[in-house]
Amino acid sequence: MRITIICFLVSLFSLSGISQELYKFKKGSKEGFINKSGEVMISAIYDDVDDFSENLAKVKIGSKYGYINSKGEQVIKIVYTRGTDFKEGLAAVRDENGWHYIDYNGDKNYDENCNYAYSFHEGLARLQVGVKFGYINKVGEMIISPQFDKAYDFHEGLARVQIGGKWGFINLKGVLEIKPQFDWVFDFSEGKADFRKGSEKDGKYGFINKKGEVVIQPDFDRVFAFHEGRALFRVGSFRGGKYGYLDADGKVVINPIYDGGMNFCEGRANVSKGIAKDAKWGYIDYDGKQVIPIKYSRPSEFNNNLALVRIGDFKSGTEGYINKQGEFIWKSPNK
Repeated sequence: MRITIICFLVSLFSLSGISQELYKFKKGSKEGFINKSGEVMISAIYDDVDDFSENLAKVKIGSKYGYINSKGEQVIKIVYTRGTDFKEGLAAVRDENGWHYIDYNGDKNYDENCNYAYSFHEGLARLQVGVKFGYINKVGEMIISPQFDKAYDFHEGLARVQIGGKWGFINLKGVLEIKPQFDWVFDFSEGKADFRKGSEKDGKYGFINKKGEVVIQPDFDRVFAFHEGRALFRVGSFRGGKYGYLDADGKVVINPIYDGGMNFCEGRANVSKGIAKDAKWGYIDYDGKQVIPIKYSRPSEFNNNLALVRIGDFKSGTEGYINKQGEFIWKSPNK
């Protein structure tokens, strides 16, 4: 099965640096953190770890979640059945009594009577109440009542919502800025949102601005959000299509010659040749120049100047972090 990956894809070993530049690693079936030199800073004792967010990382032991700091100290007990990363000073967690929002000390700010609670973005958090979605502020007040069939987080002051089968955007006051008219839309990034005209199977994709005006016509079989002035696009079907990159004006600046691609992160984009288990990945710059050879069997975006890659198969290959010259700075102790 062919896989196309975009920059914000989260994987088991995804790379994320914090102020102390800690990176996830795995030893056997357990996970921990290393520093940029490959030294183990937090032992691999957890069944799962998330990247650090606001200097805390969500960790899992068994079926329960809690949070540790960059010293590996458990600052919030591992007692929750669900949890989000910390955003804007708060995290949503669930226990036997339902959903709550907690601060960095683990103190409850307020309880929420809802089906699901999400992280804060731009001062508001999305809640699912029954079959509808709304938004609360940081003191737990329902600012935008649950009225949307589907809804997502705020980005650049707007959130995408679905009403009656069509998608539009609301502002932070809950007012429709772009009326529901699209068959599908995605979050705003760099002033544009990608949208689909038509069905998921046969529709075409383009971009709108914050007035809802089409600024890049829906002429593509798939497009992805702008990152660092470039947008990944596809010509052809999911299986068999080719990928390239557009600039902010919708001009093709990197021709669709790749079998897969990721968004640009830190001046590099991961692109592939071959499909399924035969796919190999490497890195290009903004002009499409190959800067790291296409030879890796797993893709990962650059973050804090490092990317997690693998050479060879899952069982016997070499996995570790490379720098922007393609040099390994750390390799998995299992390989």
